[in-house]
Amino acid sequence: MLLKIVGKNIVDKKLNSTLAVLLMAFGIGIISLLITVGKQLESKFAKNISGIDMVVGAKGSPLQLILSGVYQIDSPTGNISLQELSLLRTNPLVKEVIPLSMGDNFKGYRIVGADPKYLDHFKAEFAEGAGFNGTLEVVVGHTVARNLGLKVGDEFHSAHGFEEEGDHHDHEHYKVVGILKPNGSVLDNLLISDLASVWQVHGEHEGMDPEVTCALVKFRSPMGLMTLPRMINQNTKMQAALPAIEVNRLFELMGIGMDALKALAAAIMIISGISVFITLYNALKERKYELALMLSMGGTRVKLFLMLLLEGVILSFAGYVLGILMSRIGLALASGALEQNYNYTLDIQFLQKEEIYLLFVALCIGILAALIPSLGIYKINISKTLANE
Repeated sequence: MLLKIVGKNIVDKKLNSTLAVLLMAFGIGIISLLITVGKQLESKFAKNISGIDMVVGAKGSPLQLILSGVYQIDSPTGNISLQELSLLRTNPLVKEVIPLSMGDNFKGYRIVGADPKYLDHFKAEFAEGAGFNGTLEVVVGHTVARNLGLKVGDEFHSAHGFEEEGDHHDHEHYKVVGILKPNGSVLDNLLISDLASVWQVHGEHEGMDPEVTCALVKFRSPMGLMTLPRMINQNTKMQAALPAIEVNRLFELMGIGMDALKALAAAIMIISGISVFITLYNALKERKYELALMLSMGGTRVKLFLMLLLEGVILSFAGYVLGILMSRIGLALASGALEQNYNYTLDIQFLQKEEIYLLFVALCIGILAALIPSLGIYKINISKTLANE
């Protein structure tokens, strides 16, 4: 019975109620979207740099080197000599060097020439086929295979550059020899061949000094971290960048924008609470006679107090549900944009722990906004109110 009356009161004030719900939904939706996108990006970025202590490449922007060499979402800074890189392999402080060559794509997905250790580093597992053993054999990431319909045995020509419209290398063709299982790393969005394949496609022959785009480096001890980056940057034509430092710097820059948006969303939620307060305060004034009549007919002030309080809770809860729905729609749109531009996707997940906290925040705002109007029930003079009507 109480819910029925509350529902009728909300419908009677549908314009004010809708405004309060929408304001709450916008606030919840923005905060939820920022939380979800931020956590997923941080998780994906952290997974891809795990176990990589340093990236070596051509001189330029350290962040660009990390984004291109580790995450495959930017243009490389240039090429470096494989011979110069080989000097790094013999350094006693270096445990492993994984050279990478980039520059081609197939239908917008990057082809990366790499040492087989590249697959081992990300703990790749095969859904079909096996790894490459010869030139122009390629292993395809799960997302690429799914989106392009590639299977073992298929052949294709690569295009120069990272755009699908680049010049095609029609004189050579790749053959798919393996399809990877979903990995959750950058491998999902790549086609991986050996280094010799990239050199052959680009006309680099024996006797020439081959080049690679960059190399992923692991140290044997923290001493390597302390000495090698400076030594490389000062004494060689190469550049050394530390993934952990550059990614932290990137997230610090992103965090400033996210914090500003979260503050804006929090302000919108507070405005929503004010809207609920005004709605219920006006409702109390307009329904004073009706409430006094209910009190005279045996209704208790506690019940009427709870009725108004429940209105605030319902409006806040409706705003929360709509906000979460809006955040998931926003997440799907963001995922589509990321996939189109960077071949990265975001997962549409169920409620995060932080979003459960948001529910309590929304309900608290609704209760606090409804509290003062609800206390007005105890100030109603029954005989005076009925006599004035």
